[in-house]
Amino acid sequence: MARARTRLFLLFAGLVLAVVATAFIYMAGMGHLEGKPRTFWQALEWSSETLTTTGYGADARWQHPLMVLFVSLVQFVGVFLVFLVFPIYLIPFLEERFQVRLPREATDLRGHVVIFGFDAAVESLMEELEHAGVRPLVIEEDEPRARRLLEGGHELVFRSLDDGALEASRLLRARALIANRSDDENAAVTVTARQLGFTGEILALVEDPRHRRPLKLAGATAVYTPRHILGAALAARASRRISPRLSGFEHLSPVLQVQEVRLQPHSKLVGKSLVEADVGAATGATVIGQWVEGTLHAPATPEMVLVSRGILVVVGTEESIERLTDLAAGALPMRQSGHFLIGGYGEVGRKVAELLRDAGEQVQVIDRTTSPGVDLVGDVLDGEILERAGARTAQAAILALDSDSVTLFATVILKEIAPELPVIARVNLGANVSRIHRAGAEFALSISQVSGQVLARRLLGEEAVEVNPQLKVLKASGKPFAGRRPSEIDLRRQTGCSVVAVERGGEVVVHADPGFRFAPEDRVYVCGSTQSIARFKEIFGS
Repeated sequence: MARARTRLFLLFAGLVLAVVATAFIYMAGMGHLEGKPRTFWQALEWSSETLTTTGYGADARWQHPLMVLFVSLVQFVGVFLVFLVFPIYLIPFLEERFQVRLPREATDLRGHVVIFGFDAAVESLMEELEHAGVRPLVIEEDEPRARRLLEGGHELVFRSLDDGALEASRLLRARALIANRSDDENAAVTVTARQLGFTGEILALVEDPRHRRPLKLAGATAVYTPRHILGAALAARASRRISPRLSGFEHLSPVLQVQEVRLQPHSKLVGKSLVEADVGAATGATVIGQWVEGTLHAPATPEMVLVSRGILVVVGTEESIERLTDLAAGALPMRQSGHFLIGGYGEVGRKVAELLRDAGEQVQVIDRTTSPGVDLVGDVLDGEILERAGARTAQAAILALDSDSVTLFATVILKEIAPELPVIARVNLGANVSRIHRAGAEFALSISQVSGQVLARRLLGEEAVEVNPQLKVLKASGKPFAGRRPSEIDLRRQTGCSVVAVERGGEVVVHADPGFRFAPEDRVYVCGSTQSIARFKEIFGS
């Protein structure tokens, strides 16, 4: 602000000097060249009118060539000053004068989380913290970014580490510190925090995995590499060998299967609720969840609407799942065999390929540069390269590219080549997740979601949202249900769980008739999310 005032003072002083100087020159010119002497005040009037481009009063004609040239020059100078003064001096001064000042000190904070450096990696975490009632406070020294945060309603301290940012953030009263700058800056803030006497958790995000141990030695409680975690999440979503779709499924009868079935836009089930579709009665298969734009909606409530291109998670026999695909008119089971096509072999793509290969999966990697582990050198936007990589027969395509725009376009190209190929995409900016879903990706995950989930789980425990939720099967006794029909229990409404099978006398009942009643000796297999299984245990015991 002081610099703006100095600039404005110099501007006004310069303008006054320019007006007075041109007035004296005009007086001399009119007296000696035109023979029409003017007083100082008359000359001053002419000078101000000319330099401000407002026009002329008495003087509007000149005879001597030098006077004409002088007047023309002053006119151009006046026009130039008008365009110079307002945008370069006056408008910035007014903006600085009325702009909200960035806070340099935190007040009235306790039990908050201090975040050293804001970017996409902590954006989701801040939402999680605010949702859980924990106040995040950002330390930011980049002014444009700090102003965006302030405009977004976030609390911040606008200072550098050397300027006492940690003290100003009331760190000693905070519950945790998140270090989210370059690895060397994270080390510096960690050491400084410990020197100040901070004994809470320090969680650091690093780019280079080799820096994890040094940061722990510097005082960090835990150190994470978000890109590796993102790669692991993508690989887990792709491979059932890494992350089974249904944990506890090994307890079920061998005749039962877990399958993911994609609903086509023209399916007659689209737009119906689960109770309206009456899938269980019509097919014998049980719908236990639905993936919609990368989000698993589970448990499957009777009111859940079946959407176009939604992916149903179904448990049933081979025959019942076939009846479901027939009922859905063109619905296709998701592929469970074949290789995985990986586009991009950077830090994320390399981790995805490593995990898939370790799990025994076949992998085809496309990248622009030759390196160990790359199978095809070329552009992932080249349809011929994708064809050579086996896009039509792949189990899924995993796009681990650095650019969201390239990821979006690659998704469109893959869907044109192989419309039924599941696309799993790495996204850089959380705002682009929905766009890439609309382009056709079944699953899109941003580094913000991954790092936010990991950090929130560390800080908040089970209050955090799971990025890759899992369904579970529980084997329960039939005693709590003895003598009652399934419709009388209404297990879905009570707990969110579904009965997928009943074992009785060595036989497995999948599709019970209307008169079926539970017996005390039955073994009942129920399926649901982690939360719904917990509710089932609370109500009926384990």
